[in-house]
Amino acid sequence: MNKPRPVYLDLSKIRMPVMAVVSILHRISGVVLFLAIPYILYIWNQSLATASTYDEIHNALQSCWTRGLVYLILLALLYHWVAGIRHLLMDMGVGEEKISGRRGARIVLVVVVLLAMGLGVWLW
Repeated sequence: MNKPRPVYLDLSKIRMPVMAVVSILHRISGVVLFLAIPYILYIWNQSLATASTYDEIHNALQSCWTRGLVYLILLALLYHWVAGIRHLLMDMGVGEEKISGRRGARIVLVVVVLLAMGLGVWLW
């Protein structure tokens, strides 16, 4: 029984379930937060050093690029937080079934989009 195996996988044609997408994005947001730690600590350290460095940091955070970077870091934090709550609820047995898991994943995406819009209004 020799079954023909695919020579390659076309990843563009594979449709991932929404639960898998939410889980993968949760991991990606965790990596982004981990990589942002040195940037955040540096900014925090510089802002607390002297009044002049605080003013420099404050002026630097007024540019569009740094606001965008701060927005992305805060967006990763919001996503990681919301998806983490979903994972904690699943650890407690809530939403483990396929239908409720799909519903929970969609709720996570809707909540994050709403929070992202609110964050964008707050930052700009």
